[in-house]
Amino acid sequence: MPCSYIESLCGVLEKRPVTFHLGAVREDIAVGIAAGAAMAGRLPVVYMQNSGLGYSLNAIDSLHLIYRLPALFLVTYRGPEDQGWEEHRVMGEHTEDLLRAFDLPYRVFRGEMKEEEPEEIKNTILGGELPYFLLITRGALQ
Repeated sequence: MPCSYIESLCGVLEKRPVTFHLGAVREDIAVGIAAGAAMAGRLPVVYMQNSGLGYSLNAIDSLHLIYRLPALFLVTYRGPEDQGWEEHRVMGEHTEDLLRAFDLPYRVFRGEMKEEEPEEIKNTILGGELPYFLLITRGALQ
């Protein structure tokens, strides 16, 4: 699910074949597609806003947690810094609380990452057969 925080990423992905990049009309549909990809032996990546994370937690629980399906979730971390967009404030204040409540591994990405971190994230995903959540802040992918 697109978001202005990851507009550059979406632009690159839209140029890829449908077997590589598949759009979804809702976040829970994207979670289901990712579950199917994981069952087929792929390592799926799902992108959405944190408001979509709240909406899709039941699907993540019902599929990825119960069946131990790995995936990387790129979640745009909308919230208090989005002045004038009040609808992002509450979810922004509680995004990390929700991930901790579900015992989901996550990291806040502000644009820089240590050289070893991508491999550590991959090992966390594959070793635990769990989804991993990378919270993308405003401007992190520019």
